[in-house]
Amino acid sequence: MKDYYKILGVPRNATQEEIKRAFRRLALKYHPDRNPNNREAEEKFKEINEAYACLSDPQKRAQYDRFGTVEGPGFEDMGFGPFTSTFSDIFDDLFGDLFGTFTRQRRRVRPQKGADLRYDLTITLEEAVRGTEKELKIPRWQTCETCGGSGARPGTGPSSCPECRGSGYVRFQQGFFSVTRTCPRCGGSGSFVSSPCRVCGGEGKVRKQRTVSVKIPPGVDDGSRLRVSGEGEAGQYGGPPGDLYIVINVKPHGFFKRRGNDLYCEVPITFPQAVLGGEIEVPTLYGPERLKIPPGTPSGKEFVLKGKGVPRLGGHSRGDQIVRVYIDVPKKVTPKQRELLQEFARLSGEEVHKSFAERLREFFSGE
Repeated sequence: MKDYYKILGVPRNATQEEIKRAFRRLALKYHPDRNPNNREAEEKFKEINEAYACLSDPQKRAQYDRFGTVEGPGFEDMGFGPFTSTFSDIFDDLFGDLFGTFTRQRRRVRPQKGADLRYDLTITLEEAVRGTEKELKIPRWQTCETCGGSGARPGTGPSSCPECRGSGYVRFQQGFFSVTRTCPRCGGSGSFVSSPCRVCGGEGKVRKQRTVSVKIPPGVDDGSRLRVSGEGEAGQYGGPPGDLYIVINVKPHGFFKRRGNDLYCEVPITFPQAVLGGEIEVPTLYGPERLKIPPGTPSGKEFVLKGKGVPRLGGHSRGDQIVRVYIDVPKKVTPKQRELLQEFARLSGEEVHKSFAERLREFFSGE
């Protein structure tokens, strides 16, 4: 087995920083771009990259130290032979694009998925509870129908980029180093449109407003997010379109307050209803409901209407409607009503310095 410490010229107790510095020095010395047509330098370069791939990884280094240079599993079986992807990542981290021709193969730009879009949709509470369907007008980039996304005038097609000769990269000398960069003319695609489409100007896509029909399911709430697949921006280089995300905003309601899947409301009752009991009609989002008020009901008492709340999103059950009753104290009473209330107070053993209706009004108004 090879002695990786000897190859890099570092002791066995060398730190990671010392190993990195040794590798950098040797890589610069034996890089093929600095030693063209030198078979010996190329082999040496492979050897030092193999050594660094092992010693720069703490786990691999520990296994290497354990089995030594003679025994133990083969290191190519461990996943870091002479030309594994591990080295490419390490070398790019150390030198960036300095030796781009060696660390990565030239390749054409791959298809890219289009950008996702967001649409903020405001709906009413009734629509959130029952569900609804909306038609949205979405401005977005779409694939040009005239050229089919190629960017070329119909009857023609993209040709090999004259700048990079179809490689997607351009190479130039910087001192004694050979440097590669993404081709500025074709953006790395390797192709060039000499006769651009008149509709899209060679972009392969056009800006249009599209009408999208969206179903809003029952039970959505503020912040609910719905995804419509494929309705985002057009992709590039033949890639698929992005997605459309609809973020729901529910308007405040004048009568109901929502807490989770339950609805809350307040309903007035008269003083006689509170004392004697009775039956009232309560509005719900599913139609009016009859509610029995038992005798002696205090103001603030809550009643539950089962299943009259908001549907659970994606489920089959519904929350409840919580009805809070309060005694509606009249601001004005007739002489007859005043007389009867005073008589009621007298029979209840109260001294009537003020009319009972006035005292009742003051009690509930906090005066």
